[in-house]
Amino acid sequence: MLFGRRRWDRQPTSPVTVLLASSGAPFSKAAISRARELASGQPVAVLTILKIYGSSFGLPNPGLLPTRREREEQLTIVRRAITELERRGCTADGQVAATRSAGRMIAKVARARHVRYVVMDDHPESGLRRVIEDSLTSGVRRRLGGLAVLELVSPRP
Repeated sequence: MLFGRRRWDRQPTSPVTVLLASSGAPFSKAAISRARELASGQPVAVLTILKIYGSSFGLPNPGLLPTRREREEQLTIVRRAITELERRGCTADGQVAATRSAGRMIAKVARARHVRYVVMDDHPESGLRRVIEDSLTSGVRRRLGGLAVLELVSPRP
């Protein structure tokens, strides 16, 4: 493509049993092992969120978009999770999704992939963040409805 911008790959739509999701933080060993247990030999999808910080006058602002370094960090998180899942004998694929609403995107991917379980690390929000923003896990649970079960895993120190 000579003119225009380079697009991301198309979103995978093949059905999987488990979606291992994160809002951008690395996955804990406990979350990876729980996803492996719930998959019981079926494929696992890995999803991390690349945060877009907003818009200016309703238009995308380059200063609010993620940088190349942030994009590379998320790709590294996905690669490590896929490598760990494959090392444990599971088939896995992954993607990085850029969005302003992490909960909405996780639920959208879960619906598109027809998952039964969504596994996430439990990082409880505290203080002002809990008042300003809705909890990510409660937002995902609300948007999923009864389509999938949300499994929260407490990361071991």
